[in-house]
Amino acid sequence: MKKILTIIGARPQIIKAAALSRAIRNSYPDKIKEVIVHTGQHYDENMSEVFFNEMQIPKPDYNLGTGSASHGKQTADMIEKIEEILIKEKPGFVVLYGDTNSTLAGSVAAAKIHIPIVHIEAGLRSFNKSMPEEINRIVCDHTSTLLFSPTRTGINNLIREGFNSHTKPPFTPDNPGIFHCGDIMYDNSLHFAKIAEEKTDILQKYNLQKGDFILGTIHRDNNTDIPERLNAIFKALNEIASENKTDIVLPLHPRTSKILKHNLNTGLFEAVSNNPYIKIVPPASFFEMIALEKNCKLVMTDSGGVQKEAYYFKKPVIILRAETEWVEIVENSTGKITDANTKYILAAYSNFVNAIDLDYPPVFGDGKAAEFICNKFIGE
Repeated sequence: MKKILTIIGARPQIIKAAALSRAIRNSYPDKIKEVIVHTGQHYDENMSEVFFNEMQIPKPDYNLGTGSASHGKQTADMIEKIEEILIKEKPGFVVLYGDTNSTLAGSVAAAKIHIPIVHIEAGLRSFNKSMPEEINRIVCDHTSTLLFSPTRTGINNLIREGFNSHTKPPFTPDNPGIFHCGDIMYDNSLHFAKIAEEKTDILQKYNLQKGDFILGTIHRDNNTDIPERLNAIFKALNEIASENKTDIVLPLHPRTSKILKHNLNTGLFEAVSNNPYIKIVPPASFFEMIALEKNCKLVMTDSGGVQKEAYYFKKPVIILRAETEWVEIVENSTGKITDANTKYILAAYSNFVNAIDLDYPPVFGDGKAAEFICNKFIGE
């Protein structure tokens, strides 16, 4: 039996891990043993524990309790604790997701003691190394033994960085295997889409009409912590909501909610606070987010994951960043990059409100990425 050690720490990783855990439980219980380590990078009840409960993910075998801290302190604490667990458990693989500090810590800890790394969501690039996430994903890719990319673009990015797409087993960090597996989050969206609306009353709770509201998420540091950028985004949101009498629901991390009063201009903060169409609400659970994404008319976000989920549910997306890892969405004209620019955000909104011919081809796979990945574990 293959033993894998899955490291998760942030909300998106917990959700992605659900798909792999479900595939192991349903199809490979006698072939793969999974040990789960939760770093505690997101420690708020609404941002982690609720996801384990909703999606029946096995409880973590280890919880490191790292919590929030500076990049260096947080990552160092994780590396030290993860290394101790790896020495004790001796897994055949360490499975890492995405691009968080938990991903970086897991890759450094495992690589140093020669435990093979599996990176799910390999090859994604924003080509912006001022983003901590870009550094994390590059380091993880270049220390991994098996790399699973959700898109063909991801594979091409790896090839440009010197990876060989035709390597043969045995795979090692110097001879890694790279695979186009589709998006593991698409597995989850297909699995949970029908369940989600039965599990939540979020539309009724906030008096949202199906197909008649905008979903917005803002969480990246360069948007929340830079007043000029935050003001530009909220100026656009306030104008769109007011002039179109359209509800905009914003499930915000508690940190972002607190920072609004400090970083928004006084007049804009008051306008947003008093705008009956802007609904700032607590972080949404996974099922709540699915219900919001499935029933909104448009998404505005700086989250890579939410961009994809918008595409799954055939919703146009305004990308509040200067770049995106999911270039397929932009190339397909169902997403527009506006950065934190009021003028561009308003123009993108006008474009999508009037669009009638948007199409959503299956660029993120067939919804069976987890099974594909498990088969590779068994083969190795």
